[in-house]
Amino acid sequence: MTSELSPVDRAKFASAARAAEFVEDGMRVGLGTGSTAAWLVRCLGDKVRDNGLKFRGVPTSTRTAKLAREVGIEVITLDEAGWLDVTIDGADEFDGDLNLIKGGGGALLQEKIVATASDKMVVITDPAKSVETLGKFPLPVEVIPFGMRTTKTLIEEALGSMDVSGRDVTLRMDGDAPFVTDEGNHILDLHLGRIGNARQMALTLNQLPGVVENGLFIDICDVVVIGHSDGQVELRDVTSGGAQRQRPDAPKTDNLFRDLDG
Repeated sequence: MTSELSPVDRAKFASAARAAEFVEDGMRVGLGTGSTAAWLVRCLGDKVRDNGLKFRGVPTSTRTAKLAREVGIEVITLDEAGWLDVTIDGADEFDGDLNLIKGGGGALLQEKIVATASDKMVVITDPAKSVETLGKFPLPVEVIPFGMRTTKTLIEEALGSMDVSGRDVTLRMDGDAPFVTDEGNHILDLHLGRIGNARQMALTLNQLPGVVENGLFIDICDVVVIGHSDGQVELRDVTSGGAQRQRPDAPKTDNLFRDLDG
């Protein structure tokens, strides 16, 4: 029951349960990566099992693919899907224009490819991820291993002319070794504090040799579903700019779904 969950888990469940309502029979659905996305996959698995919901999911990581199969969701590749009806994913930050920073879980490349191949992107999150200006969360940049030190230097030089509060660049680690993405790349985390011009930042980074993709999602998200610890959800739509408050049904289980970290 929701009363047995922590406030953070109640908020995650609330946003995931509401976002699951965007999925209808016959859809091709992008499935995000992270702890909140794991709640979504479990909610959709319940709908498949209990309500006979039939859809095909395109996971954005091997972790999400594994979980989706475990709960009975049919998994296909993006190439098999061709195009998606909706992608539902989490975010590390979002601003008033629904621009995002993503990649805290290390799946930003697949997440951005899947999101941009969708008619709609829905983000599930909590109030703590809302910011006036992007940049408090370190910006992930996926880079190829070859010449990584050179790529890091190029990024640091580019930041010198950018409107940011900080310019520290660190290699993401997994224990004693560099973190490796599903594509065999590494991630540099940019500790910027504030990004004055996110669009310029995204374009500049992707022009640098060695950079594969960055974690700025500009003009991609359509709806943000914000879960609250009291079980209510707030919907923000990029088109209307308005917000709605709702309360989804309580979960049937107290499973915290902590198998995926976001």
